[in-house]
Amino acid sequence: MMLIGTAIALLWANLPGDTYEEFWSMPVGFSIGEWTAFFSLHQFVNEGLMAFFFFLVGLEVKRQLTIGELTDRSRAAVPIVAAIAGLIVPALIFVLFTASTGEAHAWGIVISTDTAFLIGALAIIGPKYPFRLRTFLLTLAVVDDIGALLVIALFYSSGISLWPSLAAIVIMVLIALVRFLPEGRGFTYAVLGIALWVVVLLAGIHPTLAGVAVALLIPVFSPRRGDVERTAELSQAFRESPNPMYAAAVTRSLRESLSINERIDNGWRPYIAYGILPLFALANAGVKIDGQVLMEAVASPVSWGIVVGLVLGKFVGITGATALMRAIGKGQLAPGLGMNRIAGGATLSGIGFTISLFLVPIAISDPHTQDLARVGVLAASLIAFFLGWAVLSVGDRLRPPQAIGAKLARPIDPTRDHLRGRIDAPYKIVEYGDFECPFCSRATGSVDAVVEHFGDDVLWVWRHLPLDNPHPHAQEAAQAAEAAALQGRFLDMAKKLFAHQDALETDDLCRYAEQLGMDAEKFAADFGSQAVLRRIQDDRLDAELMDLNTTPTFFVNGVRHKGPYDSASLIRALQAPAGVPATH
Repeated sequence: MMLIGTAIALLWANLPGDTYEEFWSMPVGFSIGEWTAFFSLHQFVNEGLMAFFFFLVGLEVKRQLTIGELTDRSRAAVPIVAAIAGLIVPALIFVLFTASTGEAHAWGIVISTDTAFLIGALAIIGPKYPFRLRTFLLTLAVVDDIGALLVIALFYSSGISLWPSLAAIVIMVLIALVRFLPEGRGFTYAVLGIALWVVVLLAGIHPTLAGVAVALLIPVFSPRRGDVERTAELSQAFRESPNPMYAAAVTRSLRESLSINERIDNGWRPYIAYGILPLFALANAGVKIDGQVLMEAVASPVSWGIVVGLVLGKFVGITGATALMRAIGKGQLAPGLGMNRIAGGATLSGIGFTISLFLVPIAISDPHTQDLARVGVLAASLIAFFLGWAVLSVGDRLRPPQAIGAKLARPIDPTRDHLRGRIDAPYKIVEYGDFECPFCSRATGSVDAVVEHFGDDVLWVWRHLPLDNPHPHAQEAAQAAEAAALQGRFLDMAKKLFAHQDALETDDLCRYAEQLGMDAEKFAADFGSQAVLRRIQDDRLDAELMDLNTTPTFFVNGVRHKGPYDSASLIRALQAPAGVPATH
């Protein structure tokens, strides 16, 4: 859609006459009593509608910092440093090219990557096993967005007015308190968001940053087990006695089990992706391209600064920083992600379409120089796409990628693994799970049904994968299971833990050990022993090697199971010939 908007804008701008400029210069406005406000259509898109785009960016940033990739700072260290280098190096290159032109202050044009085009380009190129590269680039893009937002706020806002700024601070405090309202939070966020946009505009700060501020103040959290269970109970009640009261309660419970951050993102993203962003492209990509403009662009330091800054600067900054972090041992790439993939992703990061075009009229005052800058942005985006395609294609030919986690990394070891069944059984299931995960608890019923179906012909193996962020008690629950295993009671303790997932504090775990008749002193000593901790850490490292990040994850006869894990699906997968996926 953005490409279509860009193509229409270029075609329209190059038609005879000045209809493109005249249309986007058309004034629009509204008045209340004697107070009036007027904008051009171009300003309405760039300063009004784009506030929703930056609002969406802010939601993503908040989510990643709170419950996403950026919560694990050690794992995110490489893309964070690479993103920072990818902001600085292009800016320095642009300044070098434009130092003598008086436009060096427009360096912000070259710092940001267009996330939508970047991920879209990766989908078009379609390299094998792109997940880890995509995650790396998304993490990098979040940091890139944070940097771009800070640059806009600090370097491309006009003189700040005191009283509107104070009013903005008061409104932001009110927005932060909205989460405590019992009802009407969505409407209140909307009203206060509009008020913040107005006072930010009056304060001399670019008004799109109001969208970011609102997004960062909206809470985000992982679905809580109690809320999910409550929804299940209400659904059961509605199924047994359908009536409007239960229907409303189920709807409300479903809605409140997810954070408003995720609900808004899911609801608004299609309108912004397929409406506002293509409209932005239509309003900003229109530049007259004729022989004269192309000749001037070829000779323009501004155009060259943008092209070299985006294409070469992003490549050198991101690839160089990643290589340096690995060389000094301060960060590791995810399994299966090599420097050839990083180089390809870094080249694609030179696609700087949206924020680059957004900053052109803000950073450059001369209309003709703006056109030359737009030519540079469009050229850089095209060059980055085709060069990135070439780098990924050549790199994958020289070093073909391997599927990560498709097969079990470590064979079943009867002297170490927790088993249910005989070791020589023809059918084998290995489960990586988490004792606080409600889905793992429900999966035990599927495993029981599979065991009942095959009897002694199936072997079930448990390995630990505590997901610390959503399940803060999972690690200690795993320690309790291992301490119980040293007294021969692993399966008994596992049943206890799954049956009491809402009570997994240390005191609860010790009480379960006593209820099972275990030696309490030995259990307490083993609970925190290095042997138990190493045992769980070994399973974690296996999971990381195979790039496992969800529970439960099943390996059926040594091959990772994808799709539903109900008993019927697992039985079909176990009976499927080797190398042939089960049908669902």
